[in-house]
Amino acid sequence: MIEQPNTPLNPAPAMPQNSTMAIISLVAGIAGWTLLPFLGSIGAIITGHMAKNEIKKSGGMLTGNGMATAGLIMGYLSVALGLCLICVLVLLPILGVSIFSITNSVTNTIH
Repeated sequence: MIEQPNTPLNPAPAMPQNSTMAIISLVAGIAGWTLLPFLGSIGAIITGHMAKNEIKKSGGMLTGNGMATAGLIMGYLSVALGLCLICVLVLLPILGVSIFSITNSVTNTIH
């Protein structure tokens, strides 16, 4: 069989391209761990979900699922660790006061 040259009537098959949203999600995820701790993470989560939907709907014409997943993981981890840090910073003073009062009462009973 003779291959036909690429002409306007016989165009070359389109090559899949990376999703721009997936690239943005990856970059925002990295920024969420370095330059913009909270904003970058939120951006990574939003654009990561948008990229996954865009890739799924493209029918194989867009790639970048791994980049979108990496951006989502970095975004969610950064937000989760930030929330844990906030909880610790709120609970520490409360626990510190109660531990101090317990230690103080034990010290007073010993002396």
